[in-house]
Amino acid sequence: MKKLVSYITVSALIMAAATHGNAEPGPWEEREREMRLVLSEAYYRFVAGDIDGAKAEVSRAYTQHYKSRFEKEVKSRVSEERARNIDEWFEYVLFALGTAASQQEMREDFNRLNHLLSVTAGSLDGKAEPAPDTRSWTNVAGLMKALLDRAYEQYRAGNPRGAKDAVDEAYFQFYEKLGFEKTVLTQISGQRASAVEYLFSTVKKEITRGDPVAAVKQSLDTLSTYLAEDAAALDKRTGSPAGVFLGSLFIILREGFEAILIVGAIIAYLLKRGEKKGVRAVYAGSVIALAASVLLAWALNALISGVRGRGQEIIEGVTMLIAVAVLFYVSNWMVSKAESEAWTGYIKEKAAGYAEKGGLFSLTFAAFLAVFREGAETILFYQALLAGNRGFINMIWLGLAAGIAALAVFYVLIRVVSVKLPLKPFFMGTGMLLFVMSIAFAGTGVKELQEGNVVPVTLLPFDFVTIDLLGIYPTVETLAPQLALLVLTAVLTAVHLRKGKGKKGAARAAA
Repeated sequence: MKKLVSYITVSALIMAAATHGNAEPGPWEEREREMRLVLSEAYYRFVAGDIDGAKAEVSRAYTQHYKSRFEKEVKSRVSEERARNIDEWFEYVLFALGTAASQQEMREDFNRLNHLLSVTAGSLDGKAEPAPDTRSWTNVAGLMKALLDRAYEQYRAGNPRGAKDAVDEAYFQFYEKLGFEKTVLTQISGQRASAVEYLFSTVKKEITRGDPVAAVKQSLDTLSTYLAEDAAALDKRTGSPAGVFLGSLFIILREGFEAILIVGAIIAYLLKRGEKKGVRAVYAGSVIALAASVLLAWALNALISGVRGRGQEIIEGVTMLIAVAVLFYVSNWMVSKAESEAWTGYIKEKAAGYAEKGGLFSLTFAAFLAVFREGAETILFYQALLAGNRGFINMIWLGLAAGIAALAVFYVLIRVVSVKLPLKPFFMGTGMLLFVMSIAFAGTGVKELQEGNVVPVTLLPFDFVTIDLLGIYPTVETLAPQLALLVLTAVLTAVHLRKGKGKKGAARAAA
C-alpha cells in the first residue's frame, strides 16, 4: 500500500511538472503524455526496487516514443540543441538508475526530463514556451545554478560534451544575454566580472582535460557561490526605481562612451583641417552603423538561442580586431603628421591630397566600426532590461534619455576643447587617444573570441589587475597582441622622431 501511495503521489508530481499551461492539449502534447505514462511506470518500478524494469521502461519511452515520433520534428522545428539536450537527459536518467540515487533525487531527475519533453511538445503544437523567472538577479543566479548542477551531473555520467553545453547555456543565455555580466561590471567591479567570466572558462577547460570529478565539482560550486553573492549584492541596488534607472544609465554610458570618444576625436580632427565634406562622411558612416546594428540585433534574435550567444561574441570580437587595425593605422598617421604639418604648413594641403591618400575612408571606416561594435550589443541589453523590469519601464527610458544627454555633452566638450588646442599637441593627443583605444580593442576583441570559444584561455599564474575600460585582462592571449602593438608603436615613434629631427635640420640649413 505504501508503495502504491508513493507511486500515485510521484506520478501526480511528474504529470503536474510536465503540464504545459491550461490550454487544450495539442496533438504533440497528446503523444508526449503517452511517453510520460511510460516514464511514470519506470519511476514506479524504481520505487519498487526493480531497477532493471525501470531501465527497460525508460528505454522504451526513448526508442518507441521519442526516437520514432519526436526527434525528427524537434530537430527541424525547435533546434538541434534541444534534441541533443533531450538525448542527454534520457542518458543521464538511465545512468542515475544504476547508481545508489535516493527516491527524491530520481524524482527530480524524472521531473526535469518530463518538463523538458512537455515544453518541447508545446513548441511543436505552436505554443510559446514559458519564460524563465528573471524578475530578480537571485532568480537568474538560481537558474544558472540549476544548469551548472546539470553540467556536473553530465560530467559525472561521462558526458563532457553535455557538461560543456550546460555551462555555455548558463553563460550565454543568462550571464551574458540578460546583462548580468555588464551589471556586475558597472555596479560591483570589473575585477569581479572578469573573475567570474574566467571561472566559466576554467570550468570548461577542466571538463575538456578530463580532470577529476571532484575538481570539476569544486569549480562549479565556486562559480555558483560567486553568482549567488553577486546576485544578492545587485538585488539590493536594482530592486527599486533608482536601481533600474542607474542600470539603464550605466548601459548606455558604457556602450556609448567608446563610440562617442572615437567619433568625436575624428570629427574634431577633420574640423581642424577644414574638412567639412569629411565630417559629413563620418556622420553618414555612423548613421549607417546604427542601422547595421539594428539589423544585426534582429538577426541575432532570429537565430537559435545557443548559436546567438556564441555568434554575438564572435561578431563583436572580429569587428573589434578589424577596428584595431584601422585605429592603429590612423593613430600612427596622425602622430606622423604632427611634425610635418608644423613645418610645412598644413593649411595649404587641405582636402584634395588627403582624400587621395585614402585617409578619409580610414577615418570614416573607424567611426563606422566604433558605432557598429557597440550598437547591436546595446539593443540586446536593453531588450533584456525591459523584459526583466516591466514594473519600471519609465525609469528605463529615463535612464536611457539621461545617458544620451550625458554622451551629447561629452561630445560637445571634445569639440570645444579640441578647437582651442594648438595644432601639434592636438595631432599628438588625438593620435595617442586612438592608439590607446586600439590597445583596448585588441584585448577586448580577443576576450570576446574567448567567450565565443574560438580562442583558448590561458590565465596568468599570478594575480594581475583587470582594467576593463582599457581591455586589460589576466590572460596570455589578450595581453600578447597588446604587447606587440606597444613594441611596434615604440619603433614607429622612434622613426617619426628621427624624421622630424631631420626635417628641422634641413629647414635650419636652408635658412
